[in-house]
Amino acid sequence: MSYILGTNLNPSKKVRVALTQIFGIGPNKSLQVCDNLGISDTYFVAQLTKTQIDQMIKRMALQFLIDSELRRIIQKDIKRLIHIGCYRGFRHTEGLPLRGQRTHTNAKTSRKLKISLSSKRIRHMVPL
Repeated sequence: MSYILGTNLNPSKKVRVALTQIFGIGPNKSLQVCDNLGISDTYFVAQLTKTQIDQMIKRMALQFLIDSELRRIIQKDIKRLIHIGCYRGFRHTEGLPLRGQRTHTNAKTSRKLKISLSSKRIRHMVPL
């Protein structure tokens, strides 16, 4: 298994497909990385050389926000919404859908999640 940017990639998968396992890299970004490095669509992860892997890591780290950096930015944005007290921040703290979805009959899993979250955890998310 190749370990790239905090993610184990399956050696039996094609490179273009395997790169989508990295948080923040989707099909289009993986295709872009492969094209920039000249890696064919038919290459498997097991066929990559050490230099190709190193070039891939450098290219992705420079071009994109990925993995822990992206997770940190997303959490920071959510905390900011909660702190300023906007509607979306309130919906985050309550564990409800944010984008206008119906909650009377739908969003059952979202409302179940709300019950399982402890109020302590939510209070710690809001900086005083």
